[in-house]
Amino acid sequence: MATETDDRGRIYLPKELRDRHGERFRVVDLPSRIVLVPVDDDPIQAVRESAGPAFEGKSIDELRDDARTAIAEESRRETEGKTDT
Repeated sequence: MATETDDRGRIYLPKELRDRHGERFRVVDLPSRIVLVPVDDDPIQAVRESAGPAFEGKSIDELRDDARTAIAEESRRETEGKTDT
């Protein structure tokens, strides 16, 4: 799907996408692209539910640090031209 910004920089997302992914998104600026990531009402609970027992016993700070490390590593690989996608 392709879309364009309007004169104020807004992006239109079709109703089907909003129904499936929600109304709130985090904009992630990577070296080669921008990614919209849906934001759940309770993001930590959503991560715990999707990951199952993998994150049991980890604090919010530990989960945040792990996520930041993973994003930094992905950005580093992408900058060096070594992406998996």
